Amino acid sequence: MDIKRADITHAEGISKVCSQAYRATYKDTHSQEYIERTIAEFYHLERIREEITVESEGWDGWFVAIEAGEVVGAIGGGMIGKNISEVFVLYLDPERRREGIGTLLLNVLTEVQTEKGATQQWVSVAKGNQKGIPFYEAKGFVFAEEQQSFGNSMDEKYVSLRYYREI
Repeated sequence: MDIKRADITHAEGISKVCSQAYRATYKDTHSQEYIERTIAEFYHLERIREEITVESEGWDGWFVAIEAGEVVGAIGGGMIGKNISEVFVLYLDPERRREGIGTLLLNVLTEVQTEKGATQQWVSVAKGNQKGIPFYEAKGFVFAEEQQSFGNSMDEKYVSLRYYREI
């Protein structure tokens, strides 16, 4: 298993793993329309290519887990304050859960954010996400608050749980 900063050759793999994992994670808790709208906005190939090649304020870039030349996991995050960082996205191939891949990816991103001065790390997890919540709690994240999910349309009432940990 190789964990490294993504380059343009990883864009398709990131798009694929994030899209597949998003569908697998939310198929029982979110509408198909919400799932596909979110994937279309965040995990389409052109956006990922741009996020790999263009540096932007508050974005630390994509990091990938590679095995046998395939992307099996991806993480991205950034600084949201002077000493505060966030995990924006972490997804694994749905068939590869519970192998330690998520931990390896989180450790790499945390190291990058710590080097930038982060002493606290945040993450949002959809309420009911029984794949993500136990993972983050096992890594020392503590529940802080609920908020409306970012991608809600006018008639949707999905909730995100905000977690943080000291790093």
